[in-house]
Amino acid sequence: MVKKNKTTIKDIANVLNISAAAVSKALHNDSRISEKTKKAVRQVAKNLNYQPNHLASALRSGKSKLVGVIVPKTNSNFFSATIHNIEEVLNEEGYNIIITQSNESFEKECKNIDALLYTQVDGIIASMANETVNLEFYEKIKTAGIPLITFDRGENDLNVDYIGIDDYNSSHIIVNHLVEQGCQRIAHIGGFKRTRIFNNRIRGYIDALKKHNLPLDEELLIESDLTVKDGRKKMEQLLALDNRPDAVYVAGDYAALGALQVLQEKEVKIPDEIALVGFGDEPFSAMVTPSITSVNQHSYKIGRIAAETFLEYTKKPKIEQSLNKIILDSDLIIRASSLKKK
Repeated sequence: MVKKNKTTIKDIANVLNISAAAVSKALHNDSRISEKTKKAVRQVAKNLNYQPNHLASALRSGKSKLVGVIVPKTNSNFFSATIHNIEEVLNEEGYNIIITQSNESFEKECKNIDALLYTQVDGIIASMANETVNLEFYEKIKTAGIPLITFDRGENDLNVDYIGIDDYNSSHIIVNHLVEQGCQRIAHIGGFKRTRIFNNRIRGYIDALKKHNLPLDEELLIESDLTVKDGRKKMEQLLALDNRPDAVYVAGDYAALGALQVLQEKEVKIPDEIALVGFGDEPFSAMVTPSITSVNQHSYKIGRIAAETFLEYTKKPKIEQSLNKIILDSDLIIRASSLKKK
């Protein structure tokens, strides 16, 4: 079987008996080429299934019109909605996006960054993996001279733009709500402290307890990878305590779903015996019974602001980045899992 060669500009030029330079100009809508010739070039290109070499074009022009997006996972409503809004804004300005996911792996994240840099993307918008502590590969992006914008998960030490919600204050809002419902022994299934946003949520939880003169019991503060499976495991751990909590604040909705499953299997009354609050406002939070109280992270705004921040850099002759944080207020969506009858 003979492998078919990829159609080139020269192939189109041979069909029309014009120069390759004229074909290139026609494909780029150059004003010096007549509309008749442009139309003929486009038709032949379509007939021959011509696909432009974006990498070669990027090397020639210095612009690929591609933006890389790195997320920990795409099956999260927050990340998928953020990606949707990033793409919507960038498409309007003639940019396309390349989506990669780290699956919370530092090693995979490093490979994603290398692949995007090789593809000559004009910028990268990223949310870091749980495992990421070493920022060396993110520094490579800055060294390449292209804008790096982080969202949701980013580190101050990178000194780049960051868009996210106020995670510290979100914990205060959650604890305030639970105290208003009469809860006095509030547990927190948090993310890993090494990740800045989860550390901020933990700090907010601890300080909110102090504000309400509630003691901090180390047994009630548990780190987790925030999967459904681990949410189940951590909930079982809390239920095994001699002095159970009367409320559980979980730093992610998937883990909150796992916690809910265990509570129902153990026939614990929700919220009367144990109230439950998640984080992220995944669509299933409103669909399960009881529906789960959760924090809305404003993925729509975060996606649009991240894209608009990148576009601002395209207007500047030189890329000079510094720490610029845009912090949005979060909203607590109160549902049945935490709303006690009075």
